[in-house]
Amino acid sequence: MKNITRLIFMALATLPIVFSMFSLFAPAVADNMNSGIHIMKPWSRATPPGAANGAAFMVIMNKSHQADRLVRASSDIAKKTELHTHKMDGDIMRMRHVDSIPVDAGGSATLKPGGYHVMFFGLKKPLVKGETFSVTLEFEHAGKKTVDVTVQKIGAMKSKSSSGAHHHH
Repeated sequence: MKNITRLIFMALATLPIVFSMFSLFAPAVADNMNSGIHIMKPWSRATPPGAANGAAFMVIMNKSHQADRLVRASSDIAKKTELHTHKMDGDIMRMRHVDSIPVDAGGSATLKPGGYHVMFFGLKKPLVKGETFSVTLEFEHAGKKTVDVTVQKIGAMKSKSSSGAHHHH
């Protein structure tokens, strides 16, 4: 009985140490929940019937302390999906494939008309205003994130969505 009492006393005596150790890690766990890559307001333009190509736009927020890069995108809506940007070639703006899109630590990357975007080649059906489709984005460090892209009207220049992040884990 004496040994059991002694064991219970020792166990109870170590509890404050154990709890203080957990409190040291709690801020890191809470910070992790708010860190990483967040995709804000993903959208696309509607396409006319017969259009072969489309694009998606969004804001990628990086709330971590490590820079990251969007390295790949994929979607079932098209035969091929690539990362693109627009660059001046003399007096002409040309669309160009890029290997990745950088997202600074604590920063963001805006994918928008005339800049970086996700390009869809060989659309399997028209993009219709009001509909959504999924795109999987792959980041060098954060891994894969699947987002639902909302289709806006033909010629839209920005997202009409007023809601926040639309990402899935």
